[in-house]
Amino acid sequence: MGKTGPTQLSASFDAHAAGLVLYARQWLEAGLAEDVVQDVFLRLARQRRRPDNVKAWLFRCVRNAAINALRSQRRRRRHEQRRAAQRASWFVSGGDDLIDAEAAQAALAELPAEQREVIVLRIWAGMTLREAGEIVGQPVSTVFSRYRAGLAGLRKRMRTSCKSEKT
Repeated sequence: MGKTGPTQLSASFDAHAAGLVLYARQWLEAGLAEDVVQDVFLRLARQRRRPDNVKAWLFRCVRNAAINALRSQRRRRRHEQRRAAQRASWFVSGGDDLIDAEAAQAALAELPAEQREVIVLRIWAGMTLREAGEIVGQPVSTVFSRYRAGLAGLRKRMRTSCKSEKT
């Protein structure tokens, strides 16, 4: 058979789209199921040769695409859960620590992102203010201001004095 033309594509869409979305909903939530069906119709439009049985081809492609999307979604969720678990414990307390790791983590998490980033780069990564400035794309004076404000915020949140290195 020949290439699928716009009229045939429109007719196939009208005839099968609702059923295809319903079919894809076995695996996916509504919005993603609709996206999968739309992608399959785009694939049909790009086919050089129209499939012999368009309806069967559409359902087979939607099934495969939905299962692949479900697998991707599961992998993404597992990856996000692993990352969340890693972020959940930024610090590991040792017996000789001068601060409580959980309290430090909670205080650090409450800082604005710009201050937190500079604090982590400066204290835990051992970067100079100049190096931190290069990484965040800001002048040293801005990085220093964020660092100083971040230390003040940590002091306030932890209600203890923090000794800082010379800047």
